[in-house]
Amino acid sequence: MTIQVMHTAIRDVKLIAPLISSDGSGVFFESFDQSEFEEKIIRGYTFVQDHHWVSARHVLRGMHYQLQRPQGKLVRVVVGEIFYAAIDLRRWSPTFGRWIGARLSASNCQQLWIPPGFAHGWVVLSDVAELLCKTTERSHPEHERTLLWNDPDIGVAWELDEPPIVSRNDAAGVSFSMSEIY
Repeated sequence: MTIQVMHTAIRDVKLIAPLISSDGSGVFFESFDQSEFEEKIIRGYTFVQDHHWVSARHVLRGMHYQLQRPQGKLVRVVVGEIFYAAIDLRRWSPTFGRWIGARLSASNCQQLWIPPGFAHGWVVLSDVAELLCKTTERSHPEHERTLLWNDPDIGVAWELDEPPIVSRNDAAGVSFSMSEIY
């Protein structure tokens, strides 16, 4: 067994902790195994793209989703620390409109699985952070939508100690009540 799967308040979102080996010369862990992913997380998904982001402290990206051809995401941090949030946009789900958040860092080596049907975003808590994300669908900018990151109807409790740095696109996100959903 190389991973431990922890359930979150939203049943389909999983926090994954690898088995870490350390021997004085360094640290080793298996960051992904398709067979184990299917056995312990979910079957029926393969990953088709890897994304790599680098951002500075207080940068907030989100909340993004693809309305058509939605993406499942497996997220981890290789440098620094972030707070990652996901909002359930699946109108048939018992957790529709609810959010889940997790701290991911290079030191805790944890990953977050977010299935298709969620908006997602993060804020950088360290001086710099590098985030790796495997996706189950290619990026299609024409299908991308953005929810307002600070929509009071959702109430994501961002771990902010000062106002975030937000792109023009993210600042222009729509409210949950006006958003297109699944």
